[in-house]
Amino acid sequence: MSTSAHIADNTVETSVKFWIEKVIVGLNFCPFAKKVMERNTLRYAIFPATQVKDALSHLLEELTLLDQLQDIQTTLLIFPQGFSNFDDFLDMLGLANTLIEQGGYGGIYQLASFHPDYCFDGEEQNDPANYTNRSPFPILHILRESSVETVLEHYPQPESIPENNIAKARKLGLSFFKTLLSNQNQNTESS
Repeated sequence: MSTSAHIADNTVETSVKFWIEKVIVGLNFCPFAKKVMERNTLRYAIFPATQVKDALSHLLEELTLLDQLQDIQTTLLIFPQGFSNFDDFLDMLGLANTLIEQGGYGGIYQLASFHPDYCFDGEEQNDPANYTNRSPFPILHILRESSVETVLEHYPQPESIPENNIAKARKLGLSFFKTLLSNQNQNTESS
């Protein structure tokens, strides 16, 4: 899905929810996401930022909000208008991580990242493993470290999650993900 044209917030949220339901939860890429979805403790924060300084400002606003609203476990900071270039997104992610550390949020929050063109370092662009982190739009996923630590205490061998996801994605294959994403686009267009 192109990120260059203006897209209505409800269309963005519908598309991201479909992706979470079918890919993240449906394929169990994140074994913790289902509970967050069921408990409705996930916030979708959609921002039109196209500049790094604006994105970082939105990130700070969201961290302040999470400090105030303890019922929200995690936020997806979604950028449907900007950061379509994966390298630009990675640059922004690096600055966002620095901001968290230098802003006094280290040990409280951590970021995960998703992007339509996500590509693991050293992997081919068409490697199905990249789909473990491919999303309909550029997304910074803000996680509470305390929640992550609690969940990991009860999950056997959490360090194996990325390896298992990569193996699963490669077994499913590129055509599986292309079909799934075409269904996502059809679902979004009909909403």
